[in-house]
Amino acid sequence: MYEPKKFEHLLGIEGFSDELLKNHFTLYEGYVANVNKVSDLLAKLAAEDKMATPEFAEVTRRFGWEFSGMRLHELYFENLMKGGSVLESTSPLGKKIVEQFGSVENWEKQFKSLGTMRGIGWVLLYLDQENGKLFNVWVNEHDAGHLAGCVPILVMDVFEHAYMLQYGLKKADYIEAFTKNICFHVANARFSSAQ
Repeated sequence: MYEPKKFEHLLGIEGFSDELLKNHFTLYEGYVANVNKVSDLLAKLAAEDKMATPEFAEVTRRFGWEFSGMRLHELYFENLMKGGSVLESTSPLGKKIVEQFGSVENWEKQFKSLGTMRGIGWVLLYLDQENGKLFNVWVNEHDAGHLAGCVPILVMDVFEHAYMLQYGLKKADYIEAFTKNICFHVANARFSSAQ
């Protein structure tokens, strides 16, 4: 059974109202609960030898949505901190970003521009472990559009629930607040451990 992680230390973070965060935490906790429910249902259907049924097929598909929703929210909250931190161009991740994008500013501009695209989803900075290349990627749904074999280094939620309660349609303002609160210590650690 999965247990929801606690992210109350983010309450009071600049640019994110406590009401927005508490609602987001509740939504995340729903994903955790549903991962457990779907896991239990799959085990029950398997024990009843109902794996060739449409029900088993649909619940199996649903598992990917719930699990990825749970995990992406954890990665998102974990790469936030009050006041954020600076991505040093001399850090391992900073060096790779400069090598690939020309500068940290160029990378950030591209990352943020993906977030302002119309639609719901996620923006991820991925590392391809096979060749060491970084990619800024738009993921439309929790369970579709991910780059197979790549490791998430930085995750930004751009579903409406992440910002509309506070920012309305001003998604770009939310993205600015997100950017100011990125914990690049976490991103650097993810990058270093994935190499």
